Amino acid sequence: MAARPLLRAVITGPPGSGKGTVSARIVKHFALKHLSSGDLLREHTQRRTEVGILAKSYIDQGRLIPDEIMTRMVLSELKGLERYDWLLDGFPRTVAQAEALDKQCQIDTVIDLDVPFETIKYRLTARWIHPASGRVYNLEFSPPKTLGIDDITGEPLVQRDDDKPETVTKRLQAYDAQTKPVLEYYRAKGLLKSFSGTETNKIWPHIYAFLQTKLPDVSQKDAAAPR
Repeated sequence: MAARPLLRAVITGPPGSGKGTVSARIVKHFALKHLSSGDLLREHTQRRTEVGILAKSYIDQGRLIPDEIMTRMVLSELKGLERYDWLLDGFPRTVAQAEALDKQCQIDTVIDLDVPFETIKYRLTARWIHPASGRVYNLEFSPPKTLGIDDITGEPLVQRDDDKPETVTKRLQAYDAQTKPVLEYYRAKGLLKSFSGTETNKIWPHIYAFLQTKLPDVSQKDAAAPR
């Protein structure tokens, strides 16, 4: 029996669309290697690699990291995953990055989380954190016992600048302008699979069913349904 082809998948969606949650579920059920460009960038910056130092110089100036730097970093990492199914998160973000990715490997599917911006704006601006521990609260889904106070330490919670309403609006507008051409690029290739909705738990079963047509569920094989 011939081995099945390896799956090369990309997941995309606006900040706050639930990519992290969905990616974790995909990894749990289908055992893909998850590569987040954001995590990779933080790791390179902390290790002060050549790419990390270059990237930080742009971040410190408030400038976008050039395609060439992001592409070099991600493609180098993917070379170590050649024998695995993988899920790429946060890359490509421009058509130039998508074209460079195509030259190294063939993408099989692009999972797009199509969540309305108003839903995301409400979701993100409801998020508060405890800076010392990184604990995250959401005023709608998982509020602290006392408003504005961390449950465990009693210390004040803060709202990240990224989660303030005016910043969220700018981030979503920037995402839309930058990423729409990438979605069109993959749509033209017949690789884009969009999943629309306002709740991750309602979108997930559709993503699960779609991936089941490509990969076996390696988690609890006797489980009655995906969770």
